Amino acid sequence: MTHRPDSPVEHAVDGRFADRTVIVTGSTRGIGAAIAERFVAEGANVVVSGRDTGRGEAVVEQITDASTADTAGAATFVRADMRKPDDIAALAEAAAESYGGVDVLVNNAAVQTETAVDGATLDDWEFVLETDFRGYWLAARAALSHMDRGAIINVSSNHATATMPAHFPYNAVKAGVNGMTRAMALDLGPAVRVNTVTPGWIEVDRTREELAEGQFAAVESIHPTGRIGVPADVAGAVAFLASPDAAFITGSSVLVDGGRGAVMQDDTLPDYRALAEREDE
Repeated sequence: MTHRPDSPVEHAVDGRFADRTVIVTGSTRGIGAAIAERFVAEGANVVVSGRDTGRGEAVVEQITDASTADTAGAATFVRADMRKPDDIAALAEAAAESYGGVDVLVNNAAVQTETAVDGATLDDWEFVLETDFRGYWLAARAALSHMDRGAIINVSSNHATATMPAHFPYNAVKAGVNGMTRAMALDLGPAVRVNTVTPGWIEVDRTREELAEGQFAAVESIHPTGRIGVPADVAGAVAFLASPDAAFITGSSVLVDGGRGAVMQDDTLPDYRALAEREDE
């Protein structure tokens, strides 16, 4: 079967981000926590952030325990609600005060509502747009005041290009994030590169909740990789885009979806999960 990373640090490059400071918003669980862990493993000083102090401190402890290499960086937690501009400004200030500046910002914080276009309320609209869209812009603006050169990675979603019913305004906002990335890349270059990572199906708590009993294997079977993603897959793509290996990449969107974006009709597909299992026999 296609290799599934056991942890975010499995393919970490020792010392790649030594003496660099990274802010990861929405990193108290799931994809954000994996991104934070990957950067620390590669030598960065990482600011974990989110609204839940208990979860945030637990992630810092987990990262510290997992990163035992001499080249590993450090992690600290700063509570921040991405709907509150003052919190966002304070987050960037705290990163600069703790570690001397900001080199990488990963905009990952996101919320979604299970609402349709004709059922969403103004509260739904404001909840998603202020967190997933306005928060990205404000975080970038705050980080820039402490950033000489660096990179911004905006985490979007495959809902930006193809979606499902009752995912509004999340799907509209994610399309907007991709457009924001292009705008930022033009306005902030050449000192700061800005790119988007666009995850597809990733195995996090929300994914398990969305899939009915017995449906998980069916979803894996329609991925050309023979599996859905794990947070470590996204963390690897983010680390690459922040690294010198991506020095000539800006304004781009990297689709991390196990090949789902290449599919036209599901009914033409083989069972990729079964094929991968046979290859392992």
